Amino acid sequence: MLLTQSTTPIIGQIAWLLGYVMDGIFRFLGLFGIENIGLCIIIFTIIVRIFMLPMTYKQQKFSKMSQAMQPEIQKIQKKYRGKRDQVSMQKQNQEIQAVYDKYGVSMSGGCLQLLIQMPIFFALYQVIRNIPAYIPQVKAEFTAIINGIKISDSATIEAIQKAGKGISSYAGLDKLTTASEANKVIDALNYFNQEAWAKLAKLLPGSSDLITTHSSRIIKMNDFLPGINITQTPGWGFSIYLLIPLFAALFQYLAAKTMQSPQTQGTGADMSKTMTWMMPFMSFFICVTTPAGLGIYWATSAAFQLVQQVIVNKMMENADIDAMIAENMAKAEKRKASGKKTLTEKLMSRSTQAQTEEKKPSGPSLIDANSNLKNLSSPKLKGVKEKGFESEEYYEVLQSIDHKKLGEISRLSYLVSEFDKKYSSQSSGKNQGKGNNYKYQ
Repeated sequence: MLLTQSTTPIIGQIAWLLGYVMDGIFRFLGLFGIENIGLCIIIFTIIVRIFMLPMTYKQQKFSKMSQAMQPEIQKIQKKYRGKRDQVSMQKQNQEIQAVYDKYGVSMSGGCLQLLIQMPIFFALYQVIRNIPAYIPQVKAEFTAIINGIKISDSATIEAIQKAGKGISSYAGLDKLTTASEANKVIDALNYFNQEAWAKLAKLLPGSSDLITTHSSRIIKMNDFLPGINITQTPGWGFSIYLLIPLFAALFQYLAAKTMQSPQTQGTGADMSKTMTWMMPFMSFFICVTTPAGLGIYWATSAAFQLVQQVIVNKMMENADIDAMIAENMAKAEKRKASGKKTLTEKLMSRSTQAQTEEKKPSGPSLIDANSNLKNLSSPKLKGVKEKGFESEEYYEVLQSIDHKKLGEISRLSYLVSEFDKKYSSQSSGKNQGKGNNYKYQ
């Protein structure tokens, strides 16, 4: 296993899988004489977006039905307006959940696409960040250079560091030593642009031809467009690299605009307007501060989203919303009959269970103290005389109990028992000679 591959849980596994997909696309294009990683990223992005189309369509159905649900949800929110106690908030959530169940949709439906896309985004970042670690054909070019120069020689390491000086995309050049593994040296060389390769060839004249031959192939693979190397970070300076963040922000804005639907005034509409402007700014920032290859993915994803959104909107315009609601209601009834619960219902159920557990007494109860005290839950201590509860042993058990840790009923029973003990002792003198005819009332 290559040391440069990501080992982050989940992200590392996804990156490993994506690396194989990227390698497959690279090999396929190679059959036509095309070896361009930037183009591989575009094709890969389109494949991922096509795979996510069913989920996107489902999200649009959710958006349409949300419009139908809003009047009922707003009515519930108005009903509990100003009520912030736990019981009211819980009832409000339950009633809103009932509305979602009625229409056969999930409260978390709108977040699913983002939750799936983000791990892919982070994993793809790892792949683009270390392309040679995931695409063997690319690594072979770097390996040929490594085998032709002596990386165990301090002069070679100094030459690599000097040639790569000023490249901001990789900060590990100064950490290279003669003891560095080949993979670590490849990581550093992976961020070399055309200028850096030319400097290295001059600094190592004995390997100049070797470096020039293989670096030219590496540059060809990494150059998406003339002057744009996918391993380089655009940064905030004015350059051709800024085209990628600008296109990413533009496509993201247009996609967000096409996703907007007529809404009633309120929090939902305000949030939609905020996201319309926030997402493009976020896209621009991400693409400026990460390798250009990741920006290509982001821009392509936004462009594809724009096109698919236009198509889906046309489909939804002709869709029978009432029929979709009826279909979802039937599914909800079927799910309810089978006893299955949605994720939101399970979370609410666990929350209610946790609250119930918190209300349970944490200390020992009177019943646990002595099996003969089971009738203490009655304030009148019914059956005390018959059970023999006047023994000294009985009172010793009562005294040993920490009543501060008891539940409400058990604590009241304890206090009544203490009162009964005191009353009985005070009355014993008055009842001498009268036998055992005294009865508790």
